Amino acid sequence: MSGSVVVGVDGTGNSVPAVRWGATEAAARDLPLHLLHSRSSQPSSVRDTRRAYDRRRCGTEVLEAAEAAARAACPDIAVTTEQVSEDAVTALTERSGGASLLVLGSRGHSAINGFLLGSVSLHVLGSAGCPVVTVREEQAGAYAEPEIVVGVRNTGVAGEPVLDFGFTAADTHHTGLRAVRVRQPPDLGGLAADASGLPPEDPELIRSERKALTDALRSWRRKFPEVDVTEQMESGRVVPVLLANASQAGLLVIGRGVRRSPMLLGPVVLAVLHHSPCPVAVVPGV
Repeated sequence: MSGSVVVGVDGTGNSVPAVRWGATEAAARDLPLHLLHSRSSQPSSVRDTRRAYDRRRCGTEVLEAAEAAARAACPDIAVTTEQVSEDAVTALTERSGGASLLVLGSRGHSAINGFLLGSVSLHVLGSAGCPVVTVREEQAGAYAEPEIVVGVRNTGVAGEPVLDFGFTAADTHHTGLRAVRVRQPPDLGGLAADASGLPPEDPELIRSERKALTDALRSWRRKFPEVDVTEQMESGRVVPVLLANASQAGLLVIGRGVRRSPMLLGPVVLAVLHHSPCPVAVVPGV
């Protein structure tokens, strides 16, 4: 991929892990790092003042601290900074059109209202033109775990951006890739469940699903022969299966469809973002 790794910097502690993660990723991919700060994201005590000079000075200080953190993590990377007056959603979404990757920080699991992501992150995740990675403070170490997990929802053309991102990341970081496809069991419809509590499975349908996953991965295995790939198909609910597989992962990669409703992110993506134990990459669909 071409273009910078762009990190949204809001001046809070939420941005620091994202800056470090983004710097490490930029260094691994030999890409420049671009730090973007919107003055609209500043604390109200600064944002509400009538003195534009104070807001610019605050933004300068925020970017200087972010650049220092990035260079401390990766001294040799090329870093640029940008301060804008437009709202953060607009600025980040526009920059995502020419970026390789967008990185955002989040508040962690302690959000009072049950959402770890603010409205800026949610809107950007739903409309960005490139993959977006969310990073919490406890996830600051990039790829600390030995595996990248990719949720393979689609095995056709629609699934290619997710696999492209996952295989590229695994190849870049010399780590394994676990491709997980979840088969949601049908409703019981009056049928008895088996010992696991799930409806009985159709063996032929399971074989067909496994073959579809294998076929979808074949060209990517050839393109990235150094990546150690594990194919995994499970029956169950999508979110619990993905989260269980990501418990020892360095990154979880999922796809985002094109939604025309007011809710730009589907319930599966939202649940994974909220509960994932590792950074999450949300890849826009085709």
